[in-house]
Amino acid sequence: MMPRVLVVGGAGYIGSHMVKMLARHGYETITFDNLATGYRDSVVSGDFFAGDLVERRDIARAFEEHAVDVVMHFAAFCYVGESVEHPRKYYRNNVLGALNLLDAMLDAGVKKIVFSSTCSTYGIPETDTISELHPQRPVNPYGRTKLAIEQALADYARAYGLQSVSLRYFNAAGCDPEGELGERHDPETHLIPLVLREALRVKRGGDPTATELRVNGDDFDTPDGTCVRDYVHVQDLCRAHLIATQWLVEGKVKGAEAYNLGIERGFSVKDVIETCRAVTGIDIRYRVAERRPGDPPRLVANAAKARDVLRWKPEFTDLASIVETAWRYMVRG
Repeated sequence: MMPRVLVVGGAGYIGSHMVKMLARHGYETITFDNLATGYRDSVVSGDFFAGDLVERRDIARAFEEHAVDVVMHFAAFCYVGESVEHPRKYYRNNVLGALNLLDAMLDAGVKKIVFSSTCSTYGIPETDTISELHPQRPVNPYGRTKLAIEQALADYARAYGLQSVSLRYFNAAGCDPEGELGERHDPETHLIPLVLREALRVKRGGDPTATELRVNGDDFDTPDGTCVRDYVHVQDLCRAHLIATQWLVEGKVKGAEAYNLGIERGFSVKDVIETCRAVTGIDIRYRVAERRPGDPPRLVANAAKARDVLRWKPEFTDLASIVETAWRYMVRG
């Protein structure tokens, strides 16, 4: 029998792609989600359990009603700017909720988890690319909440034998290549869909000079003054989770392990806009706005550890191919 995977936050952007991939590989899935930011119709396979991690009884009941072998945790709030303005929201959901999940797992005898983490745990880079050896000094509440759970996972491994793999994403991007699933954030803060929304507005007859696209800061210490990020396709992220799950099931994980996930190339905000122009063939314009609080100027992965140990290799390695999948989803209707 294939392992049964509880996908916490499986109705959201990355979680829904993960559920689809797990089903394609024969895994049984149970999605646990409160639908605060996810969508029920994005869960294309398996069972669905409506619940909230901050309610201990909800997650305990999920384990009582479903046999689970491995847990995947995607149910975190993830907006850097919002975390600065509303830290209590982030600590309640991202820390309290995750600790409730870990305790419910132990109570149910489940000791395998893949944790969705972030490069935001590193803070301001001290090197051109960031490896797992880089100091973790987050500069915003979002990164601090993720680091708190990574530290809890290490403590739970030592005390209770909990086996975990934390996957530190750089910038998740792109959509299901088949066009079935995509980004449906409200509000949307991710750069690529924001640029493509502006392209879609113009495609539908909007005036390009009345642009609604804002670039948050053009005075960073980068080649063109805009933030530089490493964009990794959602399918590649999901494949890394699948590998981590297989390793957990096969007993290859010892304690709390962590891996960076990125394509090891940095693209500026202006690079993204130019690529979206090329993919869509549309004149996309923008206005410069103030910086967002808590934004580091450059975040680019060193993902050698994931390549060497997990044998993970991203398939979407250029920005245009990532943008093309997002544009395909956006114009599908």
